[in-house]
Amino acid sequence: MMTTEAAGQAPLGRRERHKRAAKLRLYTSALELFTERGYEKTTVEDITERADVGRGTFFNHFRRKEDLVSLWGEQRRDHLNEHLARSRAAQRPAGVVEELEYCMRALAAMNETEWARTRTMLLAWVKAGRPVLEEPHAADIFADIVATGIEHGEIAPDVDARRVGNLLRDAYLGTLYRWAQFEEPPGPLADELIAILSVILRGILPAGRVSPA
Repeated sequence: MMTTEAAGQAPLGRRERHKRAAKLRLYTSALELFTERGYEKTTVEDITERADVGRGTFFNHFRRKEDLVSLWGEQRRDHLNEHLARSRAAQRPAGVVEELEYCMRALAAMNETEWARTRTMLLAWVKAGRPVLEEPHAADIFADIVATGIEHGEIAPDVDARRVGNLLRDAYLGTLYRWAQFEEPPGPLADELIAILSVILRGILPAGRVSPA
């Protein structure tokens, strides 16, 4: 979540507080309007009017409207990282399967909490070209979990952790975009993600069947 002051840091001066507060108003106003009207139908002027700031203030913080979409993605990445960090701080006993399931459930919860906004922002994210331009953060998280599983002997040593991370990210995003067609999730998103994860981990061939080269 976007805050006006980072935890553990010295108190900000009045000017800096006002700057951060203005940026937060612009950001929250933009998300509200994107959800109400749609990303393409919302202008910078609409956002500044809702935030009650001047047009120049917008460009002090953002170069263009697309930057708000990037900030939304950054906020989601921070939220996921914090969620996983709290889990690890609690020292939950878990293997690679449990860690991957926990990550999928965290992603599902993050999207279902504000489903209408998620649907709107996913479309905006695509229109802004962010799936191609931004680093695949979720893939990195998945790959790190898989790499740890390889180190601990839970996953075959010849598995490419990066490739699996990309596969899991693609499966997550594909499922999310498919479900974003609905005004309400057509069932628990976590259940679908866990089911897909199970297929990926177990494979689709019968036990003992060797896959083609």
